[in-house]
Amino acid sequence: MSELSFEQMLDESFKTIRNGEVVEGTVIGVKEDEIILNIGYKADGIISRNEYSNDSNLDLTTVVSVGDTMEAKVLKVNDGEGQVLLTYKRLAAEKGNKRLEEAFENKEVLTAKVTQVLDGGLSVLVEDARVFIPASLVSDSYEKDLTKYQDQEIEFVITEFNPRRRRIIGDRKQLLAAKKAEMQKELFAKIQAGDVVEGTIKNVTDFGAFVDLGGADGLLHISEMSWGRVENPKKVFKAGEKIKVLIKDINGDKIALSLKFEDQNPWLHAAEKYAAGNVVEGKIARMTDFGAFIELEPGVDALLHVSQISRAHVEKPSDVLAVGQVVTAKVVDFNGEDKKISLSMKVLEPATEETAEAETTEA
Repeated sequence: MSELSFEQMLDESFKTIRNGEVVEGTVIGVKEDEIILNIGYKADGIISRNEYSNDSNLDLTTVVSVGDTMEAKVLKVNDGEGQVLLTYKRLAAEKGNKRLEEAFENKEVLTAKVTQVLDGGLSVLVEDARVFIPASLVSDSYEKDLTKYQDQEIEFVITEFNPRRRRIIGDRKQLLAAKKAEMQKELFAKIQAGDVVEGTIKNVTDFGAFVDLGGADGLLHISEMSWGRVENPKKVFKAGEKIKVLIKDINGDKIALSLKFEDQNPWLHAAEKYAAGNVVEGKIARMTDFGAFIELEPGVDALLHVSQISRAHVEKPSDVLAVGQVVTAKVVDFNGEDKKISLSMKVLEPATEETAEAETTEA
């Protein structure tokens, strides 16, 4: 029997490895762009920066230290220079894909950080395996700007798993919809008409504001925003503002809201404040050919008839008055039941011989 040479005996003392095999090694050297591993083979294993991470600027000395142990996959047993080429990122991606496959089959809810905001959605990494969440599946409502999700941890489920086509799709929308449905159920179980609740203004339109009550939105119509007159809701409310509202009515899944709290109804004390004979001050809110409507306070208007504007003849209110003008008048009639108040400026004017004569003639 022939004797083995020293080199042959040395070779046999090392394990054999093959392309595609997963090996474990100890870091014996690390540079900015290269990791050297002792893998128990006659040659050391090399992991380049590109085979460690997708970050082309990553300094490997900041993530790996001499003495660390790590697993890698063999790309090439001999690179032509007697070294073994290894990959860390591809092995990590394979493990990540296995994890995603299990999550897909079990319909598991995953949590991961958004690593990239793309034109069409978000990209997240699960154990170095990439998942794409289309913009249409990011939220249960349309969001034009997705940049706020950058570096944020979000929950999602895998709805499509096809790593061969590099198509692994995540869905966050269905989780939000399910959570919202549960919150809606809980909300409707505990609220009723007449309750005062706190909400957050979600959106303001020309006709009102939608308020998020925590599970469902309620509509605060422009006519219910104040006992007074609101011309433009957008000048009064802003999205994100906290607000306490009265639940006026619940019809199916529709909630009507109001800020007209009954204890703040200005007509509760109107009979005393605006009794016949009282002299009051108010602002002209609007005018017609037959008179001007005076806002005495938000929610309380009074009519100043054209015949009661002045002792002198007035053809039209707009000839002598203007919207927004503050006037002083005397209450000549108060009807609390119908919420009607009549005013007169004329009776506060001193009578002259000329006006007295004119009034006598008219009489």
